[in-house]
Amino acid sequence: MEKEHIMITHPFPDLPPTPAAHFKLCFYGAVLHAIERACFFYESQETALKKFPFLAGYINELAVQGLDGLAHSEADEWWKKALRAWEQGVPGHLPIRALREAAELDDATLTVLLCIGLIEEDARFGVLFETIQGMPGQHRPTFGLLNAWWQEDDRRDDLRPMFRRLQELGLVQVINPDAPRAEWALQVPALLWDVLRGERLQRPAPWARYYEPHQLTLSDALIVSEGLQQSIDTLPAVLVSGGVRTLLIRGPQHNGRRTILGAAAHALGRGMLEVTAQAEASSPVTLQDERWRYLGSLATLLHAMPVMVWDVGPGETAFLPRLSGYDGPVGVVMGQQGGITGPGAERVLTLKRDMPDLSERQAHWQVVAGSEVSAEDEAEICERFRLSSGNIRRVGSMAQSYAALAGRTGLTPADVQQAARALGRESLDSLAQQVNTFGVWSDLAVRPTTLMELELLENRCRHRERLGEQVGDTLAVQMNAGVRALLTGPSGTGKTMAARILASRLSLDLYRLDLSSVVNKYIGETEKRLNQILNRAEELGVILLLDEGDALLTQRTNVQTSNDRYANLETNFLLQRLEAFEGIVLVTTNAGDRIDSAFQRRMDVVIEFRPPETMERWGIWQTHLPASHDVPLVMLQEVATRCELTGGQIRNTVLHAALLALNNGGRVKEEHLEAAILREYRKMNGVCPLRKTTTPAHQRR
Repeated sequence: MEKEHIMITHPFPDLPPTPAAHFKLCFYGAVLHAIERACFFYESQETALKKFPFLAGYINELAVQGLDGLAHSEADEWWKKALRAWEQGVPGHLPIRALREAAELDDATLTVLLCIGLIEEDARFGVLFETIQGMPGQHRPTFGLLNAWWQEDDRRDDLRPMFRRLQELGLVQVINPDAPRAEWALQVPALLWDVLRGERLQRPAPWARYYEPHQLTLSDALIVSEGLQQSIDTLPAVLVSGGVRTLLIRGPQHNGRRTILGAAAHALGRGMLEVTAQAEASSPVTLQDERWRYLGSLATLLHAMPVMVWDVGPGETAFLPRLSGYDGPVGVVMGQQGGITGPGAERVLTLKRDMPDLSERQAHWQVVAGSEVSAEDEAEICERFRLSSGNIRRVGSMAQSYAALAGRTGLTPADVQQAARALGRESLDSLAQQVNTFGVWSDLAVRPTTLMELELLENRCRHRERLGEQVGDTLAVQMNAGVRALLTGPSGTGKTMAARILASRLSLDLYRLDLSSVVNKYIGETEKRLNQILNRAEELGVILLLDEGDALLTQRTNVQTSNDRYANLETNFLLQRLEAFEGIVLVTTNAGDRIDSAFQRRMDVVIEFRPPETMERWGIWQTHLPASHDVPLVMLQEVATRCELTGGQIRNTVLHAALLALNNGGRVKEEHLEAAILREYRKMNGVCPLRKTTTPAHQRR
């Protein structure tokens, strides 16, 4: 007894205090149990070793560790006591110890788990299982075998509750669930077994990523607003107290939401286990059931805070179950829409991460570009490109590559715009169409009042972040950085041209979305797609052009059918989403009288485009015709006076006249223009008002 006391007081002195060493000791405890059962089955150790010679190596190793001379009845109990004594000298994280404490597992249940996994470490145990079970080809332990092993134990432990608990934790899987229970073949998921061994996998699964504490950002290194920083600094104390179970961060994508949760995890001395999930309106459970089962165990084994990342759309709900085997806080990352429910969503603390303001963007660009950008260029970059924090880092890295290709070390606004455009193509091209931008306001032939409104719109866009500083507090709190403009007027009056020029003047990219192509017959799909497009436009700082806005912005109707009700829901969603939108959105419509009055009230700018009058038509003809044309001035004056065509119709006419000229000398002449005008009037079933026709019939086609 004196020797036993000494060994338990200072057990395993040659083993380093590491998770791998701890796993080895726990694994050898399961090996010891398997050896005892094999000897019991063959009624002697000599027979068992003759049948399975590899066991002799384990017996020798166990003897070296202190089991020499102990009877089988004493060995198991001695090993458990020695293991606990060794654990007391290890202050750091031991995965199996952490799992035992968080999941409240007893020694017998842990031994069952490790016995199931014996074959993962040594394939020779597969032969042992196959032989003892009398099931050729079945190398994994069955429920019946383990049940018999534990029934043979002097304590006669019941395997069923232990097995159910291991299943609840996702630690054990049944390979053949359709077989009788006694023949169930059992295995430990390979992912969990690797982590039990003390391995730290950066990519434990395709849907998960693990960050060690040293890879996470410290809270004092975050670039956030002062108010949010104060909240973040208090998070560790709040989370440790247990008053908050789930920490929810809302905000745009690529805007530091996961970084904030990583800082909270680091402050708690944990790593972060990021889980990519997906919410569906029809089924709120976001991960396969077996993944939910072992997610808590995985987080505990890694000593990490699990962080669920959901892209939840309007009307969708993310379901968060309670994570078995995990007793720490849970992080959730979501956008502005959607909800969260479930047992794991109790005691939720919500923080909102807004788009970075001008000072935050400047701090991000200083980190990205450092001294490699001039003060003047840095100021222009920060002012022009209203990007999310993550997108600033991505764009900055790409911009440095463009600068290097040009043989420069310093970034310029042109480099950043080129990089932002590439990022926009990656995120937006599948949702909307990029439109070329060009021109100045003098290129647009519109009435003076319309031109003045357009110039005011440009100023509103340039100063949208500073405008709140120029008004009273009551009004300032109602404002955001978004600019919403409604451009109304007949087709061809210059609405799209104005959008192109505005984007060119602001040096921003323009994306066009045809709302009629977004409307979906399936309930909720229209709102989901619209929300996705608006979110991406917000995060990338582009101008969004909603073409044919009356497809969704029409006046709401009395609900007489289910179609009316869902149409009104779509209108209500777009109304609310546009009001909260923090980017620049231009809505065009040919039917301004059909636009719901609630939309017009929420538009910052409403600009009416009317068909051009004589002088405006004259200017459009002058800018569209080639400088080397041979059309007499008298005819052009008559055309501008008598032909009441819109800018779009004049464009079509000039294109057709140029096409005719290509087949006849290359210079646009009077007969080419006249033929093109006649064709345009035929297209709209109108009568050409020109007083005479000089073009031969065969050229009027």
